Amino acid sequence: MKVYLDNSATSWPKPPAVLDAMSTYINEYGASPGRSGHGFAVRAAREVFETRELIASLFNVESSERVIFSANATHAINIALKGLLKKGDHVIITHMEHNSVRRPLKYLKSIGLIDVTIADCCEKGYVDIDKLTSCFRENTKLVVTIHGSNVSGAVMPIDRIGQICKAKGVLYMVDAAQTAGFIPIDMQNDSIDILVFTGHKKLYGPPGIGGLCIRNGIHIDTLIHGGTGSRSELDVHPDFYPDRLEAGTPNTLGILGLKAGIQYIIAKGIDSIRERLGQQTAFLINALKGIDEITLYGPGTSENRLPLVSMNVKKISPSQLALTLDSEYGIMTRAGLHCSPLAHQTLSTLPQGTVRFSLGCFTTDKEIDYTINALKRIITS
Repeated sequence: MKVYLDNSATSWPKPPAVLDAMSTYINEYGASPGRSGHGFAVRAAREVFETRELIASLFNVESSERVIFSANATHAINIALKGLLKKGDHVIITHMEHNSVRRPLKYLKSIGLIDVTIADCCEKGYVDIDKLTSCFRENTKLVVTIHGSNVSGAVMPIDRIGQICKAKGVLYMVDAAQTAGFIPIDMQNDSIDILVFTGHKKLYGPPGIGGLCIRNGIHIDTLIHGGTGSRSELDVHPDFYPDRLEAGTPNTLGILGLKAGIQYIIAKGIDSIRERLGQQTAFLINALKGIDEITLYGPGTSENRLPLVSMNVKKISPSQLALTLDSEYGIMTRAGLHCSPLAHQTLSTLPQGTVRFSLGCFTTDKEIDYTINALKRIITS
């Protein structure tokens, strides 16, 4: 039996409609959008535009022109941070942040451009709002928080943080790599200025596509300059969105796969997806709670959390446990630090990390039962 429980890294399998959309593009009209005037190119451009509109509707973005496509969430984060921050700016992040946020900020700090303060989180992974508020300075330009931790599963109160930032006149950027498609996000109601997403996780698109959504009025400098298919007579990059932050031939194949993935979750119902995965996650947690050799990390079953479970087994390293699960039982997980060492510092799981079981739309109850029994057999063997 093969059981895929690594959906927080990349969701799998993909909905059939995603594969169909990508195959149709390649086989029937695989041209570059916005680069030519023939029928294939026009059709591709229309599909890309419709995907921007769909994303704008999903996250309540003011204008679809402010939906920017990128290679992934990390690429989008770099576009935003390096195009927004100036010398002397101060940034606040939390201990739950992924290296996709931490490393570019570390780089900008190392060259003397910015300063960074890290707000504490509790042992379950939730940010301490009072401590975050105490981090603000006169030169604070930006607050960046992950929406849902890829390690603990804790979901941050982005609406509350957004209100605090808005009241202080500070920009708020949300890393929604783990939550987009699983938790409803409303940029305007949640006071989010910049939202980062990726397509290959809970939006059920293919790898290699992501993006950022930017509130009107925010100026972000261009990171990559080049061809856009627009204003080709100029020797400077266009200044209007989305072209301002996009250069080169777009990943049309990925964009159309993403479109089909979003249509899939909308048809299925985000609330319905979340309810079912919440029930499965609670079942897994409750089953593992009763095993003395297992230590669980993150929020309890009744709290606002992602469909993932991080755990360790006494006297077995995370890497060895993951290897045994895969090689002997066909259960695929992820072991280690999950690109989030600060989160593991908060959970007291450095340096070994944890084993993470992450569920997706296609995870079955039978697979969860099988996983629980496999863990029991490993522990008693």
